[in-house]
Amino acid sequence: MASKLLIILVFVLDIIAFGLAVAAEQRRNSGTPKKDSDAYYSYCVYHSDIATGFGVGAFLFLMLSQLIIMIASRCFCCGPPLKPGGSRACAVLLFILCWVTFFIAEVCLLAGSVRNAYHTKYRTKFFDDPPSCETVRKGVFAAGAAFVLFSSIISNLYYATYSKSRADVSSYGGETGVGMAAYK
Repeated sequence: MASKLLIILVFVLDIIAFGLAVAAEQRRNSGTPKKDSDAYYSYCVYHSDIATGFGVGAFLFLMLSQLIIMIASRCFCCGPPLKPGGSRACAVLLFILCWVTFFIAEVCLLAGSVRNAYHTKYRTKFFDDPPSCETVRKGVFAAGAAFVLFSSIISNLYYATYSKSRADVSSYGGETGVGMAAYK
């Protein structure tokens, strides 16, 4: 039987990660070119940098929830064997999907955070084109948030099916040898 407390804890961690990823998407950096006081050079002024912190926070909360699920399920490879059947096959499939969605979510959140923290620091002369005040593309953190949600659902389903398959294992309680009876 799956631990309801563990499922609730992991779900809460994933909801926090989802909320932070959505907040990071809403608070992405925006840069505008400005001229200096001498009007010879243009440079970029960036408004908010909090999205980097939100993205890193979402990254860490999702990693923590994945770590808890993998420790609780012994990463699927350690421990006693699971009972053959539908729940074990489903657990294997969900285990693979869980890691794939986790990896995609982590890459989106990490790439968005790194790109959001990057600020162009060069200046251009007044007759050149203004500097490109590059920021993170719209939707990077949103994609991370979507995959956080997918990862949350799949990891909780994985843990439930893993627990069901583990609980169904029954050891043979009979004799280990050949039974001998009186011959008549």
